[in-house]
Amino acid sequence: MFAFESTLLSALVSALMSVLPAVVLLALSRQLWTFRWTITRDRDCKLPLPEGSMGWPLVGETFHWLFQGSSFHISRRERHGNVFKTHLLGKPVIRVTGAENIRKILLGEHNLVCTQWPQSTRIILGPHTLVNSVGEHHKKKRKILAKVFCRGALETYLTRLQDVVKSEIAKWCSEAGSVDVYAAARSLTFRIAVTVLLGLRLEEDHITYLSKIFDQLMNNLFCLPIDAPLSGLRKGIKAREILHASMEKIIQEKLEKKHTEEYCDAFDYMLSSAKENDYEMTLQELKETAVELIFAAHSTTASASTSLILQLLKHPEVVQKARKELLAESLGGERHPLNNSERTQTRCMVVPTASLNDDVPPADETAGQGCADAESSINRSNGVSSGYTIGNQASHIQVPYLSLEKLTQLRYLDCVVKEVLRFLPPVSGGYRTVLQTFELNGYQIPKGWSVMYSIRDTHETAAVYQSPELFDPDRFNAERDESKTGRFNYVPFGGGVRRCIGRELAVIVLKTLAIELLGTAEWRLTTDTYPRMQTVPIVHPVNGLHVHFSCRNVNGCDSHNQTNYI
Repeated sequence: MFAFESTLLSALVSALMSVLPAVVLLALSRQLWTFRWTITRDRDCKLPLPEGSMGWPLVGETFHWLFQGSSFHISRRERHGNVFKTHLLGKPVIRVTGAENIRKILLGEHNLVCTQWPQSTRIILGPHTLVNSVGEHHKKKRKILAKVFCRGALETYLTRLQDVVKSEIAKWCSEAGSVDVYAAARSLTFRIAVTVLLGLRLEEDHITYLSKIFDQLMNNLFCLPIDAPLSGLRKGIKAREILHASMEKIIQEKLEKKHTEEYCDAFDYMLSSAKENDYEMTLQELKETAVELIFAAHSTTASASTSLILQLLKHPEVVQKARKELLAESLGGERHPLNNSERTQTRCMVVPTASLNDDVPPADETAGQGCADAESSINRSNGVSSGYTIGNQASHIQVPYLSLEKLTQLRYLDCVVKEVLRFLPPVSGGYRTVLQTFELNGYQIPKGWSVMYSIRDTHETAAVYQSPELFDPDRFNAERDESKTGRFNYVPFGGGVRRCIGRELAVIVLKTLAIELLGTAEWRLTTDTYPRMQTVPIVHPVNGLHVHFSCRNVNGCDSHNQTNYI
């Protein structure tokens, strides 16, 4: 027995001695890795580097970040505070939370920091885009693009935008089974970008094809910058070229025709603004800018649209209050009698009509006179929007066409949208490269490092919000407005000179979607539980959000039988 124990002990000691050098080597390599980044601190600054771990050699804490998701940042923030260092995706990063901290970063663009996009993103989107411009060139580009999103332009887009939303909701309601809301929202925002914003008139199958091509571009936008066969970069570039080819004809026509005062799409506004600023936009620049506009209007707005529907599912009391407001503004969705010919309309056929508001002319009389989409200007004489025919009832539910003025009157809906963007901001934060060492929270932020400001964490931890873990639209009402004490406590669209230029359009899309859903549809979750939300690269539900939509039951209409859209 004693001999057996002695043999076992010897084996254990031998095994320990064999692995000990490897353990010591790993520990030593980690210490050297930490030291390597410690000596990169700015020696001219007496302040220390932020607390935190640089992880393991080369990989840093990248795998922890990928596997832990949002809990990675939460755990380190709780351990090290609102400013901490780490090492992600091959670069040293300082992550920053808190209104005053991110204020310094957002207002320090071109001075303390500069925007930082991965090389693959810069290559695929192209050198003429807003995200790739800096300094004076960025200011000029932003000034030209600002006209695309001015109030007059948004009013021009609104009727056609609402038509797209109506058509997509009709499809959702006509589905016998469930709809993957995130996929459907991506389809919706892509259609808005290409047909409303860019004015491309395409057949349905071509839109579907381009949507898949754009997904290919998006899937490879953040990849290794290696241009080789079958590489992500090569696939992204190929997708970009297909999109450019689809836009080239309409852009050529815009460039060749003489400028008029008629505005229909983003190209018209860009060319007009460029002329006003003595800037000539080339064909290549217009193509790259067009793809960038789709990029800006697509994924983040689809994310926010999905989050909006998720919160409406979870909070029926919010739905009830919002519908009460819509009814007070005559936007609640009403039943209108149908004539005999209307009752025989085929399933899901769209027939847009005009606005009920006397102060809002039809689309062909708005700021973009003469530019109304031919496909969306049919039969507007009835003064109401297209609606649903429900079952065999001689009625249909409809929401009037909207105006920007009408949207601003919906105070509670505005609170709902703001709370969605606070509770689940589509983008978790933004990256910058440090141009010169500066101080933050008593630490030095050294030149050459990356700094990431956190939108989500700031929204979750700002002291101005009462019970920030709760979804509460009333926190933004006029009497209470918890965000008014500091502008950087609420930054879903970033801030400073890089603040999202299309933020007003994004909000209009969300409000229009909410109004049409609340007025004309009902919905229910088709899974046992709500999906987990993933935050990288944008907020979206893991495995989708599966919902069954049906036409809203108004005044006794049966919404569970046959659904038609006229």
